[in-house]
Amino acid sequence: MPVSRYLFLLATLPCLPLWAADHVVHRCENSAGKITFTTHSCEPGETLTMQQVHTYSPPPIEPMLPEAEGRQTSSNKTRRKEPTIVGQLKDSCGNQININQRREAILKRRIVVGMSEQDVVSALGKPDTIKVRNSSTRYTYKTQKGRSAEVVFDEKGCVKGKS
Repeated sequence: MPVSRYLFLLATLPCLPLWAADHVVHRCENSAGKITFTTHSCEPGETLTMQQVHTYSPPPIEPMLPEAEGRQTSSNKTRRKEPTIVGQLKDSCGNQININQRREAILKRRIVVGMSEQDVVSALGKPDTIKVRNSSTRYTYKTQKGRSAEVVFDEKGCVKGKS
């Protein structure tokens, strides 16, 4: 290819529209028969052929169902409802304390009315003695200083208040 053609191509390249630069590829073939495709110019001694590239454009999307009408019916009126709690813990003590109060009491090793026997064991550990009378249970904890603490449970296994 003569040098004048290269100069002509180089001179007209900036004049091409932007979409044409993306759709044209240079096909360069050397004397050994090796073919190279590039967006740059060919090496000296290679023959240049411009290749037009046609990119795939998908067909327009057509909806399978028609759009729903936006009219108001009695069944889709927005009403504010209170949320329904599905997985709420319902303990045998009647939920006298909530889960956060229960957790805080266990971490601070405090006993609160409404805690279960399991909560007391989680907070203080296993009792030194257990006494069962009539329908109540008493856990006794002995401290290192010679004192003792007593926790009284009702017939449901919940901590009773002071009477």
